[in-house]
Amino acid sequence: MQNMLTTLVGTWFICYTNFPMWLKGDKSNPTFNYTEVILKGEKVLLDEVKYYKNNKQRTITGYDYQHKQDILKFTWRGKGILSLLKSQWKVALLAPDRQWAVISFSKTLFTPEGVDIISRTPELSEKDMAEIRKQMEKDSELRKFLPSLTPIKQ
Repeated sequence: MQNMLTTLVGTWFICYTNFPMWLKGDKSNPTFNYTEVILKGEKVLLDEVKYYKNNKQRTITGYDYQHKQDILKFTWRGKGILSLLKSQWKVALLAPDRQWAVISFSKTLFTPEGVDIISRTPELSEKDMAEIRKQMEKDSELRKFLPSLTPIKQ
């Protein structure tokens, strides 16, 4: 897991979540799209959250800054008008083959804490979900989110 930035690069589908924005029902097909870029001399992730609302694709853009002390933790800062906003998140679990991950995010002024289960494919197999649930059950921080996890239709 040395180079978490490189591991995250590419498109990830949000398969399960407890994040209210995805559960309201007016947005669909959410993805995280990460590109490694250099910003002010530092390697960071360009973070584009894409989704559909009213049959139009929308994008929320920001940058993820990796913490020096813990390579699994990131600070997201919005781009443009969203630059006033920031949030903390981390890669809580990662599949050995790097095909799925569980990311947890901290509470902000606008959002509750929670988790997203993301995958390189739009759907996770039952076997993968069973493994994810088993690993989340073992982690006291993640366990509390199991009852509120909801599948996302792609």
